[in-house]
Amino acid sequence: MSVTCDLVDVFCDGPLTGNPLAVVHGADDMGADEMLALTQWLGFSETTFLLPPTDPAADYRVRIFYPGGELPFAGHPTLGTCFAWLAAGGQSKAAGRAVQECGIGLVDVRFGDEQLAFKSPQLLKHEPLTDAERATAIELTGIDEDALMEAVHVANGPKWQLLRLRSAEGVLNAQPAAKAPLGTDIGLAGPHDGGTRDWELRAFFADTFERFVEDPVTGSFNAGVAMHLFGEGLAQGSYRAGQGQKVGANGLVLCEQDDSGDIWIGGGCRFVSKGGVLQAI
Repeated sequence: MSVTCDLVDVFCDGPLTGNPLAVVHGADDMGADEMLALTQWLGFSETTFLLPPTDPAADYRVRIFYPGGELPFAGHPTLGTCFAWLAAGGQSKAAGRAVQECGIGLVDVRFGDEQLAFKSPQLLKHEPLTDAERATAIELTGIDEDALMEAVHVANGPKWQLLRLRSAEGVLNAQPAAKAPLGTDIGLAGPHDGGTRDWELRAFFADTFERFVEDPVTGSFNAGVAMHLFGEGLAQGSYRAGQGQKVGANGLVLCEQDDSGDIWIGGGCRFVSKGGVLQAI
């Protein structure tokens, strides 16, 4: 079986406006070191590797890598991988819904009408930041402390820390540090006063070289934020989140709480390249 790679634009609102993802098909014989090496060479925030499921309830299995290692879950890789799997002929057990197997277990993904959405996993840690964590997060993100409304953990695989600000303007005005310790995951969220987006988000993570990188559009962070906002009564029904303005993107994320209380994180996906055969791996 040849190893091929798709390039997918995830959470896009038009061509080349979302977060790029590489999805590798036929990765059965690739080891973790090879997967990480390819991820680091590509330089995207994440690369995924499609594999046969080991859980009979799953439709496919995915391993998710970022340049610093392997992740148990990530949002835009979940949507982009399902999109690529379906386009390659993947057949789900249930109509309009696929089950992804990944490091945190099984994740439901619904699809149709050119939109996909994943069911947000439960938060693994949801509590206020300590005073020391809060001070470090403020320093690393370069926000105006007077604009800070709350600081809380919203970890769901990645160890996201959320700084909720008074406004979208405060989010966009933040001046993040250039460096941060590996494993740092901090994001900002603030409400818009009108317009086509209800909330503005920015998300930062430290890469292998401890560079503090801004992610274009971040599904896992949006999921953590949505779990917090809906859970605390700060959002009702659904809302639209924008992300990526500061890095040349224009991401659009649709966040919805259904009648059963489940929270879905959705958006558009487009192919940028499809089916390229990988040679040097």
